[in-house]
Parts: sequence; structure tokens; C-alpha cells
Amino acid sequence: MPKVPAFMKEFDVSKMFSEMKVPPMPDMEAILAAHKRNLEAISDANRVALEGAQAVARRHMEIMQSTMSGLTETLKGMSVTEKPAERAAKQAELLKQAYENAVSNTRELGDLIQKSNAEAMEKLNHRFSEAMGEMKTLFKKP
Repeated sequence: MPKVPAFMKEFDVSKMFSEMKVPPMPDMEAILAAHKRNLEAISDANRVALEGAQAVARRHMEIMQSTMSGLTETLKGMSVTEKPAERAAKQAELLKQAYENAVSNTRELGDLIQKSNAEAMEKLNHRFSEAMGEMKTLFKKP
């Protein structure tokens, strides 16, 4: 029979496990519920972003239609015979109006995009703050 080392004679497995401090397992139901709320927040933010993109696309289409309609009217008006100086002044005024419209439309589309992004990010930030509080509470439980 093999000789048992001295330290093994005093080795008590049950005593070792009874003295071992095992961290408590987290509440898996609470973790899954929090994860579900995270996914809902992401889904909600995506919905807001998609609605914003659709609004931008609709407004862009309206702007394009308005621009094309205005261009048609401008070309009709330019076909009327005028003195060269009057025509040049009219072209300069039309160019100024076109530039101002382009700046205004670009600003409007930018504002729509910014508003949509801010709303989506607000939803995500709110959920992130909630989730951090939930996790802190969850891991403090005994």
C-alpha cells in the first residue's frame, strides 16, 4: 500500500469547502429582464432613427420637386426676350435666390437629421443610465 504524505492525513475536503466563500450567483431572471429592456431601448432608438430618416427623405423629395418646378418656371421666364442688361440682372437675382434656398434647405435637412439623432441617443442614454443602476443594485444583493 502506498504511503500517504503527512499533509494529506490532515486534509479534510468537506471542511475546506465549508470554509470557502463562494460569491452568490446573480439573479438570472433580473439579468434577462434587464437585457430585454436593453433590446427594447435599442429597438425604440432604431425606430426613431428610421422615422427620422424617412422624414428627411420625404422632405428632400419635396425640396427636389419644388426646385424642379421653380427651375421650369425660371426657364419659361428667361425665354422672354429682354435686353441683355435686364437679363443679366434677372439671372443674378435668380442665382441669389437659388443659393439662399439651397442654404435654407440644407440647414433644414441638417436640423431634421440632428433632431432625429438626438432623440434616438436620448433613448439609449436613458436606458444606459437605468441599466447601470440596475446592475449596481443587482450585484449588491447578498
